[in-house]
Amino acid sequence: MDAEIDVDVIVIGAGPTGLMLAGELRLGGASVVVAEALERPTGQSRGLGFTARALESFDQRGLVPRFEGLETSPMGHFGGVVFDYTVLEDAHFGARGIPQSATEAVLEEWAGELGADIRRGLVFRSLTQDDDGVTVTLTGADGAGHRLRGRYLVGADGGHSAVRRAGGFNFPGTSATRGMYLADVVGCAVKPRPLGERLPGGMVMAAPLSEGVDRIIVCEDGTPPAGRSENPEFAEVAAAWQRLTGEDISGGGADWVSSFTDATRQVTAYRRGRVLLAGDAAHIHLPAGGQGLSTGVQDAVNLGWKLAATVRGHAPEGLLDTYHEERHAVGERLLSNTRAQGTVFLGGPESQPFRDLFAELIGYDEVKRHLAGSVSHLDVRYGAGSGAAGPWLTEHRLTGRRLPPRVLETPAGPVRTPGLLHSGQGVLLDLAGDAALRGTAAGWKDRVDTVTGIPREADAFGGAAALLVRPDGYVAWAGADTAGLATAMRRWFGAPGSPDLT
Repeated sequence: MDAEIDVDVIVIGAGPTGLMLAGELRLGGASVVVAEALERPTGQSRGLGFTARALESFDQRGLVPRFEGLETSPMGHFGGVVFDYTVLEDAHFGARGIPQSATEAVLEEWAGELGADIRRGLVFRSLTQDDDGVTVTLTGADGAGHRLRGRYLVGADGGHSAVRRAGGFNFPGTSATRGMYLADVVGCAVKPRPLGERLPGGMVMAAPLSEGVDRIIVCEDGTPPAGRSENPEFAEVAAAWQRLTGEDISGGGADWVSSFTDATRQVTAYRRGRVLLAGDAAHIHLPAGGQGLSTGVQDAVNLGWKLAATVRGHAPEGLLDTYHEERHAVGERLLSNTRAQGTVFLGGPESQPFRDLFAELIGYDEVKRHLAGSVSHLDVRYGAGSGAAGPWLTEHRLTGRRLPPRVLETPAGPVRTPGLLHSGQGVLLDLAGDAALRGTAAGWKDRVDTVTGIPREADAFGGAAALLVRPDGYVAWAGADTAGLATAMRRWFGAPGSPDLT
């Protein structure tokens, strides 16, 4: 075995969740090693975009310019029923045409620039945790054994997570009832069916990816998932396509072929001692609306600053526990809406009444707002009122919600609010030029930046004199009194003054 390596956090998995988490941890000052089984990225991409909230997460870290050709679409769907997501303020369906491989490349470059140690060709084997840390054993591509020891371990290793199994996490839910094929086919001249098409016997989807390459999905009614490999042959996909559409694509080929199911599961706890889970390791579901990648990225953004504060010694008591409290509830809603979409979108003739009803209901703006908020994740609100995470101290309409993207006029010139979060620090927005509030925040200047400015738009922030924003972009407090601000500062950022870093 190699000599022991000490690091603050070990992350297993270099997908979007693991790489985003690595960058977040580095912004927070924690050292991190990412161990990935693949020696190199495959270049394959199940996901072809991400939701509006994930795009906001990338924006607040200054990553959006790195995504070449990024476009957003106002039109989205729920269960295959199309509608305009801009019925919500600042909303859209999400970023389209960005392969997951491109997202991973952007995040790997960013995390590496910040100092994350990304090691490929290491397969996770086991873990042992004690009061001081977690010891992980891995196997390299040459069969050699490796050992890493960190203060915490995060499993971001996907739906078949080995960390989840080794950590003893309970993973209840519903087993798969149907299997589906996904393939990027070449030389097949497939008729476009961009949002899926119901045919006698099932559903098919087809959309062009590039010149001569089309993404197809095939779901046959009553097709059991049992016995299907994760990497089926192209001939199996072509045969299923012909059974449903009558089109013969067997003369073409495929860049890659995969399969997936509608299995739906979520761990009962996102943390067990010093082992935590994020992304698909914590929750699996039917792919619908690009929510899987996006939820994993948001898991990482929620966890990163909290875990970094914990290992650096200035986290208030219970901060790390809020990761489960906040993100488990989001995961539950995710599983609920994807199961509902699967029933509507993929069900056989018995689901036609549901499809007809959804098409009727989506004619109402209130229904559109509700469904758009759910799929885009723009309706996420943490800790409203009191509860397991404790009171958020104020009931302002922005408390617990994402800081909206607005322009502030500051002494240094106009700035967009997402740009204030590039450093991964907390932010106090002084919107009233209140020296007393700025003085109160000075005790946390090593963790919270103070910005004075006036919003261009009237009532951009609900009339608040000041907003305290967490590093993940969510508003922790809104008000005008120094006592309330000091309490909120302690609640989320610990004791004032520069702590002794360990």
